[in-house]
Amino acid sequence: MTHTFVTNADIITQEAQYTSGLYPKRPLAIVRGEEAHLYDAEGRMYIDCVGGQGAANLGHSHPAIVAAIREQAERLISCPEIFPNDVRAAYLAELAAALPFPSRIFLCNSGAEAVEAALKFARLLTGRPGIIATMRGFHGRTMGALSATWESKYREPFLPLVPEFSHVPYGNLDALRAAVGPQTAAVLVEPVQGEGGVRPAPAGYLEGVAEICAANGALLLVDEVQTGFGRTGKLFAIEHSGVTPDILILAKSIAAGVPMGAVAIHERFGPLPPGTHGSTFGGNPLACAAARAALRVYREERIPEQAAAKGAWLLQALRDLNLPAVREVRGLGLLVGLELKSRSQPVIAALLDHGVLALPAGPNVLRLLPPLIIEQADLERVVAAIAAVLRSPLPAAPTQTTQSPHQPD
Repeated sequence: MTHTFVTNADIITQEAQYTSGLYPKRPLAIVRGEEAHLYDAEGRMYIDCVGGQGAANLGHSHPAIVAAIREQAERLISCPEIFPNDVRAAYLAELAAALPFPSRIFLCNSGAEAVEAALKFARLLTGRPGIIATMRGFHGRTMGALSATWESKYREPFLPLVPEFSHVPYGNLDALRAAVGPQTAAVLVEPVQGEGGVRPAPAGYLEGVAEICAANGALLLVDEVQTGFGRTGKLFAIEHSGVTPDILILAKSIAAGVPMGAVAIHERFGPLPPGTHGSTFGGNPLACAAARAALRVYREERIPEQAAAKGAWLLQALRDLNLPAVREVRGLGLLVGLELKSRSQPVIAALLDHGVLALPAGPNVLRLLPPLIIEQADLERVVAAIAAVLRSPLPAAPTQTTQSPHQPD
């Protein structure tokens, strides 16, 4: 069946007829992307500060990724891990070399899958049931990942969740120290809480978490689903602190937009027992080819360094606006949040009229996740748009956009 779509309304109407209803929709249909720009069905261009909810660190249709996908698709798409594969073997070696600690790697398909695997591995390796996560943390929507996620609106419809999960305040080492005990398998933490309001870890916090885990025989699980692959100005955000986790959780931009996740398990644990976990599509050659090309681009184009410089400029430019509507500007690299004195959704809707796509991070934080290859001129346009919107009276958000389009993992 062939469909010819002419307008945004055509696409929106047909999608609404058949989609699950789970996703609050924005009033435009995206049909094309190039670098840090997205285009709707009627040809309007937008500066993308949603960035595929963190999956588009290299922007849209990067030539190296397109070429890698095309070449691999012509050769082999599907090959489960019961058969070794050339592109998978090459990627595993190259990713292992890029990681800041010696690792064995499990490949999967999303951030939530990677979190689920990490939780299972922690229980498997320690023989303990307890998992401690943090308040405001977001780790995904599958049952184990949801059990680690703090926000009640995600959790309550699905109670009871997986047992033996608890939460402590982010940044509070005393609370963590009191919570960890002989039945604690792992502590799960983000280097920057993205969904939780764009909150970087306080100085010394991750180091303290690592010390508490080591002293109690618990594993340190670091969730870098959103912060990995250059987003914070380092290839991995843990490099800012020098902390070595027992397990590192990766996804989103690992394959520059192709669905993929990974769990890096410290080499000292050795290979895991065969059959204790698995994934039909995990490590498929198409995703590995895209991820291999992406890793090469991250290094050759110095993407983390770009994110560090651009992020520093953006944070300072937003702070220099001195907007009365903003309580605080915070972030790390090109993971940037503006905590507002009111709800963020009307601001997001108004930015759409200025050609800027943005995200919330909780009810009153405006989150910016632009591709790390974004040009300076576009960053300047984003700052100007935010200034214009926040210096003008805002209408109430439309009913259909009052919910936050958070990570679908």
